[in-house]
Amino acid sequence: MENQFIEALQKGLFKPFNSSKLTLNNRIVMAPMTRGFSKDGIPDDHVAAYYRRQAKSGVGLIITEGTLIDHPAASANPDWPHIHGEQALAGWAKVVAAVHEEGGKIVPQLWHLGTARKAGSLPNPEALPIGPSGLDAEGNKVNEPLAEGEIADLILAYAKAAAAAKENGFDGIELHGAHGYLIDQFFWAQTNRRTDKYGGDVRGRTRFAAEVVQACRSAVGPDFPILFRFSQWKGGHYEAKLAQTPEQLEQLLSPLVDAGVDVFHASTRQFWQPEFEHSSLNLAGWTKKLTGRPTVTVGSIALDQSFWQQTEIVRRLAELLEQGEADLAAIGRSLLSNPQWVSQVRENRLSDWATYDSDLLKTLN
Repeated sequence: MENQFIEALQKGLFKPFNSSKLTLNNRIVMAPMTRGFSKDGIPDDHVAAYYRRQAKSGVGLIITEGTLIDHPAASANPDWPHIHGEQALAGWAKVVAAVHEEGGKIVPQLWHLGTARKAGSLPNPEALPIGPSGLDAEGNKVNEPLAEGEIADLILAYAKAAAAAKENGFDGIELHGAHGYLIDQFFWAQTNRRTDKYGGDVRGRTRFAAEVVQACRSAVGPDFPILFRFSQWKGGHYEAKLAQTPEQLEQLLSPLVDAGVDVFHASTRQFWQPEFEHSSLNLAGWTKKLTGRPTVTVGSIALDQSFWQQTEIVRRLAELLEQGEADLAAIGRSLLSNPQWVSQVRENRLSDWATYDSDLLKTLN
């Protein structure tokens, strides 16, 4: 059994990834995880060391914690990093250099909270939350609907962030279009009740995201990788569905492909769960089938389970990758608590997997 397991790992997780715009040493992605350790939004040497550890362990691609675009209502914490301003960009340049020195690759996740932000939040307490219809996830009105001029300004802010990422040496960008944040609020009928070109049917609700992608593509050129993270579920609304059928999912994703997305990051809570009835494919599998684009699967991979549970989950993940249902696998909290996770798996040090080192976790924070 052990030999079969090692073989599955070699064929799945540790097989190099090559696409037209992105080449990685393996299929393991560090999922974006908000930390709040960039004082005044500026990543420092501690942040650079944090990401260096992951690259040194052998993560194929690092997706940073959410980085805020240049908009007063983008953030809800002064210590979440942003990707605008001379000091922040200089800090990110150090982070990129540290990762590249270890042979890793890194992309920033571009983020705006939208109406998920609470009124009065720092660093700009005077700025009201914004969203397509001014509604939060519960349907409460927190502001007026965005005017088209305001939408144009937001699209430009994303494009400027993408350009800054390229100028600072990142290996691509990821747009955060998941989990009930701004881009996702345009997708979701619960928070987008517009009747203009940015609302209505599935394609209309996709227009904002497509225009963001187009603007970023224009800002970075044809060869710079653009990843796009999306989800069916929302924070606090785990049963939510943007697409009830594969046909609706295709309507949602096709405009994003046409706009210039290279890789889709399909966020689910449990990667082994089928997305639709009468098919074993998960969300990443359906996304790849419908778009032809590479996909990242994610959701409860290698959490704090028992040794044998973790072994079985990683085996299933490796088989999924080997079968081509998805191309990459994003791992979150396991890497946060144990930056040696990748090297332990690669070297088949199975007995180390279940070790949860609280002292090590303190050093990461």
